[in-house]
Amino acid sequence: MTDTPARLLNLLSLLQTPREWPGSELAERLGVTTRTIRRDIERLRDLGYPVQATMGAVGGYRLAAGAALPPLVLDDEEAVAIAVGLRAGAGHAVDGIEEASVRALAKLEQVLPSRLRHRVSALQAATVPITSGDGATVDPRTLTVMASAATGHERLRFAYRKGDGTGTQRLVEPHRLVSTGRRWYLVAYDIDREDWRTFRVDRVSEPFATGARFTPRELPAADAAEFMNRSLGRMQPTVRVVATLHAPAEFVAARLPQHVGAPQPVDDRTCRLDLELTDSVEWIAFRLALLDCDFTVHEPQGLVDHLRELGARITRAAAG
Repeated sequence: MTDTPARLLNLLSLLQTPREWPGSELAERLGVTTRTIRRDIERLRDLGYPVQATMGAVGGYRLAAGAALPPLVLDDEEAVAIAVGLRAGAGHAVDGIEEASVRALAKLEQVLPSRLRHRVSALQAATVPITSGDGATVDPRTLTVMASAATGHERLRFAYRKGDGTGTQRLVEPHRLVSTGRRWYLVAYDIDREDWRTFRVDRVSEPFATGARFTPRELPAADAAEFMNRSLGRMQPTVRVVATLHAPAEFVAARLPQHVGAPQPVDDRTCRLDLELTDSVEWIAFRLALLDCDFTVHEPQGLVDHLRELGARITRAAAG
């Protein structure tokens, strides 16, 4: 193998297998001398790959963990597996990894060959994930188009379904994607309305980057999350929820979305929630029921009434 770049990629692919490779075996695999292998190992080290060598009659090489993440060489099956996993993490709002999943997926799909993109889409379409059911799912392709447009400062056009069901066409300058754990939102500057807007991504369809570049505008908030929270606060009434939960604070916190807030411990077996939420009382009742512990709601009265009615309905259903 006389093509040095191709030989280095093949060598790197072998070294990424979790085992130690004798220099003679690498030389035989690549059809070169052991001296060439030593030179290629030095080239990889110069590129930032931490290749370790062991002493001995034969000697061996392995790729070690480094302080920085070097580029990876993936075969077709590995690339497809990673893309499918990232799509699952991005599309179903897994707390803590969803935004990183979108960024990584956008980078990966940008360089995937068309044959692999087709395999990823086919596998995605043929599988049905089981989700918690407490939030709207979105097409990962929609997220990656938006993420790429925001990163590349490209204007974005899409169809949008408003809360009353009417459809509109929007042309925006995308700023950031924000995940609340339940839903994805796009913070963007709306060209036609000449103002900043927040869009629910599950109501977006047919998004495409127009190719027209723009100079990023200054967001009228400290960051996209603050702007989104202010926007949602204007659209929905705020409900103050006060409840005593008969479980340790750590137990309850692990079952609450991070954006909701943390319970305050009362003692080792009890904690208290005192939160300002923009959700409906129906949704808050559902979230409380999912905490898997007894609780007492002190306010608002509307939530107490709804829980009483819901409990009576469930009791009648169980008795029937």
